[in-house]
Amino acid sequence: MNRFRAIMFDVDGTMAETEEFHRRAFNDAFSHFDLPWRWDVATYGKLLRIAGGRERIRYFWDSLSEDRFDLSDGRINEVHRFKTRRYAELVGSGACGLRPGVVDLIVRARDGRLRLAIVTTTSRDNIGALLSQNLGPDWNRNFDVIVSGEDVPNKKPAPDAYLVALDTLGLPAASCLAIEDSRNGLVAAASAGAPVLITRSLYFRDEDFTGAASVTDDLTDLPDDFWLLQRCETRGQA
Repeated sequence: MNRFRAIMFDVDGTMAETEEFHRRAFNDAFSHFDLPWRWDVATYGKLLRIAGGRERIRYFWDSLSEDRFDLSDGRINEVHRFKTRRYAELVGSGACGLRPGVVDLIVRARDGRLRLAIVTTTSRDNIGALLSQNLGPDWNRNFDVIVSGEDVPNKKPAPDAYLVALDTLGLPAASCLAIEDSRNGLVAAASAGAPVLITRSLYFRDEDFTGAASVTDDLTDLPDDFWLLQRCETRGQA
């Protein structure tokens, strides 16, 4: 049986439980710009179905039925830039580590000569802030391909980012395992033809993962021969 030839990582929720840090950074940005909003956990959980921070702000503003005020694209960009800087400060404090099994999986993949990619909706600044803190200043040497939300016209659940990554890797989609934590990510990767391993995260753990090749709570319990399998077998899928 053929083994996988590449692993494609999502970032937020998959490599690290970053969403609470994003939520805090959004709220700090709203306060800084005197916007009368504060996203609680429940509200932010719903907004995560909207891919992209700027898109999330616009969607929330559009959903308001009263107390509307002018919010231009330029203003949204200002708010989002502040939010991105604040997020970098929060993860730079060392409080946001990678999820169990992630570092070991990167090492095992490299030792096994698998290629590695990052395929995410988040920005390159956010990727760098998280991974430089947890993998060191040369973190990007671990990855052959990095595709962010800034690199494609349509974000997940559209397959654009995965299609770019697969084209750059030059490998068949069936030989590249995508690791995701959300339904949007699952749909994006599967639409590009890649098998998907779901690692349940805080905000998305109860989503419908029908169609995933495997679903697990984290990446610490993968069997030693997992990468020798051409396809994952579903384990622990609800």
